Amino acid sequence: MAHLPYTLHAHGRLLVIDRPLIMGILNVTPDSFYDGGRHSTEEAALQRAAEMIREGADIIDVGGASSRPGARPPALDEEIRRTAPLIRRIRQAFPEVWISIDTYRAAAANAAIEAGADIVNDISSGDDDPAMWDVVKRHQVPYIMMHKQGTPETMQQNPHYDDVVHDIIEYFIQKTAAARTFGLKDLIIDPGFGFGKTIAHNYELLRRLEAFHIFDMPLLVGLSRKSMIWKTAGVSPAEALPGTLALEMMALQKGAHILRVHDIAATRQLVAVVGRYMG
Repeated sequence: MAHLPYTLHAHGRLLVIDRPLIMGILNVTPDSFYDGGRHSTEEAALQRAAEMIREGADIIDVGGASSRPGARPPALDEEIRRTAPLIRRIRQAFPEVWISIDTYRAAAANAAIEAGADIVNDISSGDDDPAMWDVVKRHQVPYIMMHKQGTPETMQQNPHYDDVVHDIIEYFIQKTAAARTFGLKDLIIDPGFGFGKTIAHNYELLRRLEAFHIFDMPLLVGLSRKSMIWKTAGVSPAEALPGTLALEMMALQKGAHILRVHDIAATRQLVAVVGRYMG
């Protein structure tokens, strides 16, 4: 792996990235593209968190608003109701696990951090809620900045780039510089596979993923069961694990530091064998 180790700091704790980390996706939404509705009750979600931890997840990423293409956001109070109480229970039951909140809304991020979340995972990098950076700065937690075009409702309506990798790098040059100036510290970048990108864009992004190491920041990749896999393979999202693992292997070889995934145990095996192969 390139550019290791990195460290993340939150609430007096230190997370060392000296190997690829696995971020487990815990959607508590009725309409996520793959697991919508499976963990819609707090008890079911808590059980899934426990299962992911047993399988080897390093970070649990809790989301209360679907970001699939075409999704409409829930009311803010509903998003907070779905996420903050669950995060509080995960923190109480599993005090050592790292928890992230998947939201682009500052109030939802603030409620989650106060409930025990360690990381903010923002698909908009602060573009959709200008108050987000104030929340991250006040709490001094790690911040995942993702690139997307448009909103989940509109992002797949004819996305266009002059050069997808160059354009996203230019975006992050501006965003990370602004974030540093604002006072944000532990930054992670996510190129945003599937967020305002065609299938061709996504594969070009993966082919040239190592270009993002110019930032010397942890690189998060979210490929799990996305349409670039199942549409290419002619299968359903439920059948897309083999293709997911194939692309995640390529991402690891190109230096991804964090994999955001649905399938923890399978990804743990992948990380182990790729790590052995790469020495």
